[in-house]
Amino acid sequence: MRPMFTRRPDSGLGNIKRGFADPTRSIDWILMSAVAALTVIGSFIIYSATRPRLLNRGVDPFQFVQRQIIFVIIAILAMAVVMWMDYVQLRGSAELFYAVTILLLVLVLVTGAVKGGARLSFDIGPIAVQPSELAKVSTLLFLCGFLANDDVDSVPYERFIQSLFIVGVPFFLVAIEPDLGSASVLVAMVMGILLIAGAQIKYIALITTLAIFSVFAGVVSGFVRSYQLRRITGFLNQNSDSASLQNLITQVKFAKRAVATGGFFGKGYLQGPLTNGTFIPVQSTDFVFSAIGEQFGMLGCAIVLALFATVLWRIMRIAIMADDRLGTLLCSGVFTMILWQAFQNIGMTMGITPVSGVPLPFVSYGGSHTVAFALMIGLVQSVHMRRFR
Repeated sequence: MRPMFTRRPDSGLGNIKRGFADPTRSIDWILMSAVAALTVIGSFIIYSATRPRLLNRGVDPFQFVQRQIIFVIIAILAMAVVMWMDYVQLRGSAELFYAVTILLLVLVLVTGAVKGGARLSFDIGPIAVQPSELAKVSTLLFLCGFLANDDVDSVPYERFIQSLFIVGVPFFLVAIEPDLGSASVLVAMVMGILLIAGAQIKYIALITTLAIFSVFAGVVSGFVRSYQLRRITGFLNQNSDSASLQNLITQVKFAKRAVATGGFFGKGYLQGPLTNGTFIPVQSTDFVFSAIGEQFGMLGCAIVLALFATVLWRIMRIAIMADDRLGTLLCSGVFTMILWQAFQNIGMTMGITPVSGVPLPFVSYGGSHTVAFALMIGLVQSVHMRRFR
């Protein structure tokens, strides 16, 4: 199978000076600007979504947004470090990073904090560290480094099976936490990478079949918890009168209503009666897009979608321009994860995908995913800065 991307030199916007005499000119500033804009929008929405609840409790209304700003600063530093490191050299540390992540995923199952019947994180004071977010980065780096060892733009069957094992271990550990949303992101990532690497379509179909079978096996074996089954059942029966589903169905209905009643220009910042933290739970994380829709309307939603489209366009462009197979695969994996996770988050707000608990990249509140996606953007920028070697 021919590779989907054919790398070539670029002569368009962003084709900056060769070499490192002026490193800042080798940065894709359009990509950086789009990510920064999403992050700023997210900070304003986090404040808006958490402010009423914190005021009712007599707590500083800036508490969550202040934490998010700290997370963003840490993320920027992490991204800067990765950007200035050669992604080819990072490949040499991929196995160690992957092994450490697997260890953390095992430990969180034993010693992690229990929230909602799941062990997803290590709680360090007010901060929750989720190994599943780090697993996205480490698995990406390890898998791409593994596939880049081949000189041909194809994936032999043996390489395909080995790739499934590389992704299968973290997938299984994340799924039994249980965090099916993050597990699905890993599946999307491996499918995207293998497709660009030249894997046959039947291999991609096999991954899809295995993923569906894994979910079914999880339901039968009891690994999939009752609340997760309710999410799936509620998605398939959004007009159900079942008492056990009403809380979930009502959340999604309020989220959709918030977007629908926002009109074209929205009700105004801090003026969203539905997205004030009372009617919709986890407003600053899972359902953050509904707050954008209610307060900034269709125009605000369109701007956010346009910013995500810009991020994906620039990443795809960098994948095409990459100097080697490793750079192309890294960018392809980041592209797939951002695309799938954004679709999944916005989709559950609109009722077109099941509620999964995955955050909206760059926008939702949370430190682990903010740092993880910053590391991914750092890898993409590292590829871009070294595209003319």
